[in-house]
Amino acid sequence: MSKLKITTIAAVLLWVASCAKDDKILLTDSNYLIFGRYYGMCVGDNCVLTYKLTGEKLYEDTRHNYLAQNFNFIELGEDKFELVKDLTKYFPAELLNSKDSIFGCPDCGDQGGLLVKYVENGKEKTWRIDQSKSAIPIYLHNFIDKLNEKITLINDK
Repeated sequence: MSKLKITTIAAVLLWVASCAKDDKILLTDSNYLIFGRYYGMCVGDNCVLTYKLTGEKLYEDTRHNYLAQNFNFIELGEDKFELVKDLTKYFPAELLNSKDSIFGCPDCGDQGGLLVKYVENGKEKTWRIDQSKSAIPIYLHNFIDKLNEKITLINDK
């Protein structure tokens, strides 16, 4: 095999390996996922629900702030962590690689919105996603279903 072919194959393998790393999220204490849903025209504590998921724990924000600022996270029990620990399996790689931060028009028509924030080594990526599937890309449909399912599970237990 010629040196050119070997070099080309090696370069392609390195490129594929580097792309695969970018398409997944890894949760640790310093790499975490913040997720939640919010409704503006709403009254009560369930109008804004925000959670932080690390590799080993789940936290809930006690401030219920619509603007998703100044969180005050408290640790939830192991039983609730077990309900959502697999959420990263549903995280679409397309979202991580997207240049967009807003999908649809979250909560513009009182349909609510979803907040997703991924923090990796201090770098944040934040997205707001419309609850209306007709307003967002198809690749987000399963993910928003899972987000809503997990948020409901946390609150029903």
